[in-house]
Amino acid sequence: MRPLLFLATKILSTTVAFAAFAQAPAAPPHNIVLFVADGLRFRMVDDRTAPTMAAIAREGVSLRNSHALFPTFTTANASGLATGHMLGDTGDFSNTIYTGFEVPSAGNSSTPFLENDAVLGEVDAHFSGNYLDEATILKLARDKGYSTAAIGKLGPALIFDSTERSGGQTILFDDATGTPKGIPLSAEVTQRLQAVNLPPAAPSRGANGAPGNVSTPGTITANVVQQDYFAAVATRVVLPMFKERNKPFLLVFWSRDPDGTQHNQGDSLNVLVPGINGPTSLAAIRNADDDLARIRSALSELGLLESTNIIVASDHGFSTISKESQTSSTVATRFSDTLPGHLPFGFVALDLSHALNLPLIDPDDDYKIIGAGQHTKNGNGLIGGDRNKPQIVVAANGGSDLIYIPDGDAATAKRVIDFLLTQDYVSGIFVDSKLGKLPGTLSLDDIALEGAAITPHPAIAISFRSFDTVCGEPVLCTVEVADTALQQGQGMHGSFGRADTWNFMAMQGPDFKSQFVDPAPASNADLGRTIAHLMQLDVKDKGKLTGRVLSETLPNGAVPAVTSRVLVSDPAPNGLATVVNMQMVGEIRYYDAAGFSGRTVGLSSTILPAATQ
Repeated sequence: MRPLLFLATKILSTTVAFAAFAQAPAAPPHNIVLFVADGLRFRMVDDRTAPTMAAIAREGVSLRNSHALFPTFTTANASGLATGHMLGDTGDFSNTIYTGFEVPSAGNSSTPFLENDAVLGEVDAHFSGNYLDEATILKLARDKGYSTAAIGKLGPALIFDSTERSGGQTILFDDATGTPKGIPLSAEVTQRLQAVNLPPAAPSRGANGAPGNVSTPGTITANVVQQDYFAAVATRVVLPMFKERNKPFLLVFWSRDPDGTQHNQGDSLNVLVPGINGPTSLAAIRNADDDLARIRSALSELGLLESTNIIVASDHGFSTISKESQTSSTVATRFSDTLPGHLPFGFVALDLSHALNLPLIDPDDDYKIIGAGQHTKNGNGLIGGDRNKPQIVVAANGGSDLIYIPDGDAATAKRVIDFLLTQDYVSGIFVDSKLGKLPGTLSLDDIALEGAAITPHPAIAISFRSFDTVCGEPVLCTVEVADTALQQGQGMHGSFGRADTWNFMAMQGPDFKSQFVDPAPASNADLGRTIAHLMQLDVKDKGKLTGRVLSETLPNGAVPAVTSRVLVSDPAPNGLATVVNMQMVGEIRYYDAAGFSGRTVGLSSTILPAATQ
């Protein structure tokens, strides 16, 4: 009996011990700081221009095969970073979209610019409380009881938790902080600001916000003053608070530089060289790097560096602006704010109105009819019909534009596409698959723009032509035609050229490998997915267009198999065909470049070798 009793006791104790082990709570996740350097090109980071970022890439993980989501705009890529989904799911197709309703905070425009806290609130409210229709990583983190904050640029900062507008859960600082249009600060945060002698209102950009005009150069200073404030808030207020709370935290810091400065820089008015490679743009890159260095130092001083993963990303790359065309009807018209022979702001809307012989209505200026020698206020346009039922809507964005056909008429779409195929500024046309297969075009589904989004879907997305100024490395001196109020020689993004899709990405921390260069493709949606994985967030997807966890960057993670594909449309009657260069990891797609052959930097018409070979 005794041996049996001993055996039974041993089995019972082992079973209890195993059950206790199985029920033991998982170790809390490490902290994460996501630092976004808006508009930072991958190839612009080295020990001279951005030493802190270069060190993180060298000592941690360098994601050299990185990808922004197309259209390569800020709010679009913020939505990918925030949700881990591609744009066909988030519905944030560009900085300016057609909402299908008049947005009060945007002057009742139906084509609002989304980099605005009040606009985001009204768009959220219209679309059942969350226009993205996917939970963001900050929301999921605060649902787990973690500390959360978003600091920096107006628009993308709030997108990371746009449904939390009380200021009592996620801490938010952006350009509107301290104004009636901003998200309020909690009493605790306000007291902390007072204790370290920081004002409760964010400073303006000052001289950095001056874009100039056709005869006056833009800014020659980086966005130092405003970002000094945001960095001080992060290092002297938020991180000390998180340290005292003693629980995991997720901090998003969105640096407006180098983007804002590259847009407005006055180094290259009306000329293509140096473009966005002049001293003002370089100062902006260093400004962002300095802010990252301050955050890193604060983490170290607070004893948090060893328990914090730092992920550095940019939302998109950048290019110098061209305003030239030989085919647009607009270059023969004189506009008061445009050089003779140059494309005016809103040239796509003007050209379509002229070609289709339909009236052009300005949704951003009380829906007035546009006359000869005029262009719409923000480049957007309603063409045909009226303010309530337009036939065509153009959302002007920069290096690409969106075109909506609210009634889904295929004949109208064909007329629009037939015209676009005649224009030298177009490089790549993508069409809603519901409208059928049209020569010269690929579908929006081919580029992950058709998914579960609840905002109005564009009928057509067009990318504009890009070329380089022969500097020896095309992605460093790319020029793109842009639908913008800015001038030739200033900066823009949004196109499907590799200069715009090749964003910077690197990471370092306790959950990542050291001194690892990742050859596999990665996207902003992947970063959102990876953060959710590392922080053990409870993700419940609605859409299927997701990124992947970058498991190869984690200890013992293997580099995945990568394949390359080239998609080519049927040719249009004039021979033009839309081409897409892409890589794939399983079913996850990564887009290198797309457009018409010879009109897009980085585009190849032949299959490229897999990145891992």
